[in-house]
Amino acid sequence: MLVIENLRICYGAIAAVRGISLKVESGRIVTLIGANGAGKSTTLRGICGLVKAVTGKIMFEENDITNLPPHKIVAAGVVMAPEGRMIFANLSTRENLEMGAYLRKDKKEINRDIDYVFTIFPKLKERINQPGGKLSGGEQQMLAIGRAILARPKLMLLDEPSLGIAPILVKTIFRKIVDINKELGTTILLVEQNAHLALSIADYAYVLETGELCLEGKAADIAGNQQVRKAYLGES
Repeated sequence: MLVIENLRICYGAIAAVRGISLKVESGRIVTLIGANGAGKSTTLRGICGLVKAVTGKIMFEENDITNLPPHKIVAAGVVMAPEGRMIFANLSTRENLEMGAYLRKDKKEINRDIDYVFTIFPKLKERINQPGGKLSGGEQQMLAIGRAILARPKLMLLDEPSLGIAPILVKTIFRKIVDINKELGTTILLVEQNAHLALSIADYAYVLETGELCLEGKAADIAGNQQVRKAYLGES
């Protein structure tokens, strides 16, 4: 579904992503793990067109989307729930969800998808008329994921969904990520600093270190790798 070849992204003279290649197969949950500053979020931003690739190619469903405008990438079926949630603070929960469907015209299906979001995240239904800025961090993350669902993505990019959220809610959100993958068939590329949790739900994993891929394989194998366990899972 998604194939990245020799992707290089720079911020000025600094190379944040240094010629990485990876692929995400349809229907899978793939995770990209690594330390802060490794280039994980930059990779997602490059896929979305929010930052420009200096070199390399990004192919989605055999179409070259490298450096396309973000709205065209969304229209192609690639949608991101960004780091920090980036919900619309002054809009209600429902209005935030409707913003995710701004490219769609099928009102009946949009309402059906909103009902689905309320099914997997009941807390949002309780907050349906509240401004997004009044929601808790965990509820805002649910809202960001729900907004992405309303775009009907083929590939959902999740950037640090556990960041700044209470541990009990993190587990709930990660269970729901699995549900979305299974129930909707949505392919997911997950960037996450909580490597243990990410590897527990993913099918395949890549390890990024200072802008370069240093390891890849089945998530279960990566979780059992001694180097990974020491560097990212807190084991001595």
